[in-house]
Amino acid sequence: MSVLYGITAATASFLLAALLTALLRASALRLALVDRRRARPVPLLGGVAVVLVTGLVAGSCQWAGVVPLGTGVVRLLVAGCAVGALGLAADLWRLRRRWLLAGTAVAAACVVPYDVTGVPAGVLAVVWIALAATAFRGLDHADGLAGTVGVVTAFGIGVCAAAELMDGLAVLLSVLAAALAGFLLHNWHPARIALGASGSLFAGFLLAGSAVFTRAGQAPGAGAGVLFALTALVSADAVLVLLSRRLAGRPPLRGGPDHLAHRLRRLGVTPQGVVVLLGVGAFCGVLVGVLVHVGRVGETAVLWVAGAFAAVVLGLLRVRVYEPRRTGPDTAVRASASARRRVPSSRPGTEGRATPRPSPGASPRASVRRADFPVRQASGPEEAQVKAPLRVRNG
Repeated sequence: MSVLYGITAATASFLLAALLTALLRASALRLALVDRRRARPVPLLGGVAVVLVTGLVAGSCQWAGVVPLGTGVVRLLVAGCAVGALGLAADLWRLRRRWLLAGTAVAAACVVPYDVTGVPAGVLAVVWIALAATAFRGLDHADGLAGTVGVVTAFGIGVCAAAELMDGLAVLLSVLAAALAGFLLHNWHPARIALGASGSLFAGFLLAGSAVFTRAGQAPGAGAGVLFALTALVSADAVLVLLSRRLAGRPPLRGGPDHLAHRLRRLGVTPQGVVVLLGVGAFCGVLVGVLVHVGRVGETAVLWVAGAFAAVVLGLLRVRVYEPRRTGPDTAVRASASARRRVPSSRPGTEGRATPRPSPGASPRASVRRADFPVRQASGPEEAQVKAPLRVRNG
């Protein structure tokens, strides 16, 4: 019966998200709440639709009692909505990323099950949830990428939750996946709306927190390996960005066209092809994580995922994405060209002054500036007075 209720909740979430996203797009355009870092301005309120629909549908299941979520899952959902509200504030007022990271860490500290993980492992889980949610936000720069990776990851973690008999968590993840799928109807290239910080932080927080819930109580090494496999694509994108900015001498929190999708676009891959390739990569990592979790394959399979994504990071690191600095021979050439445009004057005291250019249609006499004539001093009793400079009239 719970499976039937879960399917009904997911269907309602999909339809509501598709409808509400279309309505919020018009509001975002009227408020001029758009992302101008893309090739064209894209509205940012798509994430609000995902947050509202996920909270409404999952909360209805808890309130009606058809699928009890449980205390821990309800706390995770409430903390995720708070993180989504923080992301909305960042969309409205451009908060610094350090504040988003700190706020996400505080929310994660309120949901980690310390009684199962222990305090040391719980602190590491808080740090990992905050970093994973922030890294997931970096996927929202490409059309359809964050939604696709979110749907694939939510289904994979939902399977892990179902294997652990966590029905409430599995229903929450299915509702989230359906809401992201409804949002994708408007976010596929060319995107008509984007998640923004609100939706991307919310989805990343729920995914990372749910993964910690499913792996709580496992051996630390095995748990960390499965968590990495479930979020391998997000981790690879974050490592690539931080490493490339470090090598280029750029601030780590300064944005730039240096993500996985940007580099694939530089190699000539189409926007749709980028989403397909990265979606397949995310699916492979999630599949390995699910198989390791249910015991179908050994824990060493995670090493294959790590090796594959390390090769991808090192390979794409060679793609040039930053503009070259304006120093070196080009600067000297521009300086010499500028010097050649300056013609020295024959009058003393005017060396290096640029020769005035006549305007089109004007006579040569009219183009002479008043400052080109020296001031002539009077003689005799009017020695202290200075005559007015000579005026040149047109024609």
